[in-house]
Amino acid sequence: MNSTPPADPAAELARIEALATVIRTPCGSGSMVWRAWGQGEPLILLHGGFGSWNHWVRNVEFLAQHFRVIAADMPGQGDSDDPDHPYDADSLAAIVAEGVRQVVPGDEPLRMMCFSFGSIIGGVVAASLGDRVLTYTGVGAAGMGDRGPATRQMIRITPDMPEDEQVRLRRHNLGILMFADEANIDPLADHIQEINMARNRIRSRPISLSDRLSRTFPLIKGRINLIWGSEDVTAVGFFEPRHAALKAIQPEAGIAMRDGVGHWVQYEDAEWFNPVALDLLTRR
Repeated sequence: MNSTPPADPAAELARIEALATVIRTPCGSGSMVWRAWGQGEPLILLHGGFGSWNHWVRNVEFLAQHFRVIAADMPGQGDSDDPDHPYDADSLAAIVAEGVRQVVPGDEPLRMMCFSFGSIIGGVVAASLGDRVLTYTGVGAAGMGDRGPATRQMIRITPDMPEDEQVRLRRHNLGILMFADEANIDPLADHIQEINMARNRIRSRPISLSDRLSRTFPLIKGRINLIWGSEDVTAVGFFEPRHAALKAIQPEAGIAMRDGVGHWVQYEDAEWFNPVALDLLTRR
């Protein structure tokens, strides 16, 4: 579904990262790291749990042709420092919202697109920013209540395991949670998973398993969109009630689904995702 993967995944990730401007905003006793590409109307991207900006690696260059794309490493993940403890969805969102106010100052309108766990934090941020957020788009959104046992078959990886075993288990876990087709798990996806796991320092799963995003939808002023892969194990069996509940709140909400694709839809089928996301982001 994607173009030929790069021969050197670390070099490809570094190439895209080198095109960005790095911005830092307060986070705990340190800073939260943002990366910005392109010019124009701001588009904030928030990644999923055990992630960083690189959850959007197949999307930022396309989107930067249309927006000033500003992708976060959220508190306690990626290159950002840890939040103060204890933390919850509200305290994490407060850090991110303050960061958004600094990277997009004043009352300039903006758009948000948020993946998985980031959809919850982004939803709370969008609610706090009120009319400034023109559109909020959840991708494989978490925090919508009931879901299947998505992680039951995943296997814990420990540093003492042989490297080839760690690679095998990373691919296994990606195939359980993130991809519908294991053939789409390429070396770049494995590299991203490896570095993100090593840098994660917060527990996002309890927040992801909540219904916080669903309860936040009525507070979001901008138009709401949802994008899914039809085989997303976090949502299979629950699409219809989730969509019905959202449409009851906002009848004009946009919903798009890609058949045969899993949770990490923006990576597994970026060629489909990028134009669809652009359409939903800009639809009035």
